[in-house]
Amino acid sequence: MSGYAEKPWLALYGEDQPASITPEHDTLLAVFEATLAATPDAVAIRYFDGTLSYADLDAASDALALGLLEGGFAHGDRMGLYVQNDPAFVIGLLGAWKAGGSAVAINPMNKAAELTYLLTDSGATALLCLDELYSSVAAGVLPETSVTTVVTCSGLDRQTRGDARLFEGTTKTTPEGTQDLDGLVERFAGQQPPPVQLSGDDIGVLTYTSGTTGRPKGAMNTHSTMVFNACTYREWMSLGPDDVVLGVAPLFHITGLIGHVAIAMLVGCPLVVAHRFHPDVVLEAIREHRPTFTVGAIAVFIALGNAEGATRDDFTSLRAVYSGGAPIAPAVTDQLEEKLGVYVHNIYGLTETNSPSHGVPFGVKAPVDENSGALSVGVPVYDTVVRVLGEDGEEVPVGEVGEFATSGPQVVPGYWERPEATAESIPGGELRTGDVGFMDAQGWFFLVDRKKDMINAAGYKVWPREVEDVLYGHPAVREAAVVGIPDEVRGETVKAYVSPRPGATIDPDEVIAWAKERMAAYKYPRFVEVVDELPKTTTGKILRRELRARN
Repeated sequence: MSGYAEKPWLALYGEDQPASITPEHDTLLAVFEATLAATPDAVAIRYFDGTLSYADLDAASDALALGLLEGGFAHGDRMGLYVQNDPAFVIGLLGAWKAGGSAVAINPMNKAAELTYLLTDSGATALLCLDELYSSVAAGVLPETSVTTVVTCSGLDRQTRGDARLFEGTTKTTPEGTQDLDGLVERFAGQQPPPVQLSGDDIGVLTYTSGTTGRPKGAMNTHSTMVFNACTYREWMSLGPDDVVLGVAPLFHITGLIGHVAIAMLVGCPLVVAHRFHPDVVLEAIREHRPTFTVGAIAVFIALGNAEGATRDDFTSLRAVYSGGAPIAPAVTDQLEEKLGVYVHNIYGLTETNSPSHGVPFGVKAPVDENSGALSVGVPVYDTVVRVLGEDGEEVPVGEVGEFATSGPQVVPGYWERPEATAESIPGGELRTGDVGFMDAQGWFFLVDRKKDMINAAGYKVWPREVEDVLYGHPAVREAAVVGIPDEVRGETVKAYVSPRPGATIDPDEVIAWAKERMAAYKYPRFVEVVDELPKTTTGKILRRELRARN
């Protein structure tokens, strides 16, 4: 097993494909500065009808850094970023780094209790947030935190279009006790903060992950781990300055942070963002800005394919499309290729691996395992070793199911002020992912499911993912999620939640009979419930725990 894990390309390309990369820079700030020096006038961000060059980003982040320092922000401090997919997110990252600190990525959907926890746990002393989020959420909780400097911005900043589907009723304000980001840019025009010394070991961003149990933990995404996987994207997808990155993943999420922001900075190409994901709005952005690369949850591409008026011609500019964050059924990739005219490659990783630890090589179609029907998540990326471990912590033979354990330059060193959790989940620097799967004899990895989601039906192991992949093949099913529910006889039994395709009607009994013909007796769902929409995270992952709680 180790030979394939260490050199996964041997089974695919022979010795010609490199298995190692060396980043040119230690920090993402250095990455940005190199791109700025080379192409200051190049477009960095396209936001509706607004355009920011690298020089614009530099000036705005200089002003933010000066505003932070003026407010007492010190080397090593943290600033929360509580915004949508706006230029302000990128300005906030750079401003925090230029002031010698780091950023705390916060989901803009978080409410008071969640925001309080993240700001308190991280010890953030500054906050950059949307004015509307300050008024509706942040203002009420900041007295309970260590935040002393608040800078606000608006989704209307740096664009004039103000799409009604996203901004209806929105007006820009500067709440009392806050400073306006554009006001700082005007006040500090032409000024620069003092030079700052950052190293690859410094934390660039704290990204919070709940893991499998307990309160959210702050993964310490260091500059070196982030730079490494920015380089992974560049080499894996052959990205360069002529590309255009479409930002469909939330920027606060690791996919958006690395697969959108970091890679665009690294290669010096435009990043297209549109405040938040709305399929019709993003479809218009695709038509207008003609992106060439994107990575996002499979739900995003399903939504784009179903957007009103969408045709294959809309997606012809996209030469490289990857999907991560949630498993993909083989039937879905086939349907999307027919609908969009582009093959969606699989990619796999976690917050703790700074996005990819595995990927399907660009231009190669992922194989489907004959036994489980699972679509491969790819092979380990550069300099990455993935072991498959049994319950005893020992490696299992090729083809046998176990937990993925990942080592590589992209793995975070630990969790913020959580030494016990770090020791448990990242012993010796090897991440125990909590994801279960196997590797075949050719080095392809297949994700079966999360360990905690396994269903024990009368002593038989049922992996929800395997059942879902079959259900996705039903002509009326748009999305599917499978959970275990209590059963007096079997202990647990299988229940499926399905949503219909546009214009389709689903008969639960017919779906049960259809599934029964296609899988073992202990696997097929005994219950099927039809819902209009399945509950999801902001990154498109279906929330099985919410479905389990309904039973």
